Amino acid sequence: MSILHRYWLKEFVKFFLVVQLAILCIFVAVDYLSNMDEFLNSSITLMGALGYVLLKLPFMFVQLTPAAIVLAVIVVFGLMNKNNELLALKGSGVSVYYLVKPAAAVGVVLAVMMFFLGETLVPVTMARANYLKYSVIRNDQRLYMAREDIWIKSGRTIAHFKYFDPSDKALKGITLTFFDDDFKMKTRVDAEKGTYENGEWVFSNLLEQIFDKASGESIVNFHDSKAFALDLLPEDLKAVAKKSDEMSFTDLAAYVKKVEGEGYDATTYRVDLYGKTAFPFICLIMAITGAATGMRSAIKERMPLGIGIGICVSFLYWIIYGFCTSLGYGKMLPPLVSAWAANLFFICFSLIYLINTE
Repeated sequence: MSILHRYWLKEFVKFFLVVQLAILCIFVAVDYLSNMDEFLNSSITLMGALGYVLLKLPFMFVQLTPAAIVLAVIVVFGLMNKNNELLALKGSGVSVYYLVKPAAAVGVVLAVMMFFLGETLVPVTMARANYLKYSVIRNDQRLYMAREDIWIKSGRTIAHFKYFDPSDKALKGITLTFFDDDFKMKTRVDAEKGTYENGEWVFSNLLEQIFDKASGESIVNFHDSKAFALDLLPEDLKAVAKKSDEMSFTDLAAYVKKVEGEGYDATTYRVDLYGKTAFPFICLIMAITGAATGMRSAIKERMPLGIGIGICVSFLYWIIYGFCTSLGYGKMLPPLVSAWAANLFFICFSLIYLINTE
């Protein structure tokens, strides 16, 4: 490694850590204070609440790393630009692309780190954070149960759902068991699919068994569809549906295979699966974009302008990435395309931006 590259890396690490630490401290303060009412109304202590917020730090580190990269790279190249170091290097025949090499290498290394954290630490900490959120802070034991197959007990009703699709808020593989005051089975309902319409659940392809308490016999009825008023909202089911951020890439791939093997639509999880490989790639794109921004002549005397551009690029990526994945969830784009579309757009943008800088 050349002396120039070692110098650049030293400066980058310093500013990257400062930016990342500042962003994470702001996140902890905002998340802790904004949820203070919920903490005070629960059984959790204030120190326990702080621990809950800190459990989300690995996830937030992964999410905020691209923004920290682009800002740190802009600051390093911006200061080199301001001190005429870039001018001297270019006058000595050093190419812009040679200067970008360490930034690109850092982008690749941090992309690998993000993927590694997403495979190891993030699923564990997010699973624990979600458990504290629903079972301790919100104290709703009804909503935090088995994730593979959802079991929910409400009053004298026990519900079992094989699969919940968050994208269209639909239930699949439904079994409802109703009990009387003596907790003896009164009615059992088996249905293929359920959707939430006008404040109640409508189940289709339904078999209903009504048990006679005296004779012990049952009457079987078939219905194309029938509505049930359950004390259960789609938002409640989102809390217990298996979450992508609690699974590693291999776990999520296995879950997608299992869901699709049972005949259910796993589009939402497949989009998230491809997103686990697509999102870390943005580190390289942000490094190139930050280098192209910091080396521009306009940034030489106006460093805040470069920082503003970095923030805008980061927000723009989040907007486009979120929009594309939403199209994937809504089945308007194939899962692979929806996960990688934002990256393809930004890699083209960053390369054109860099070429124009040269």
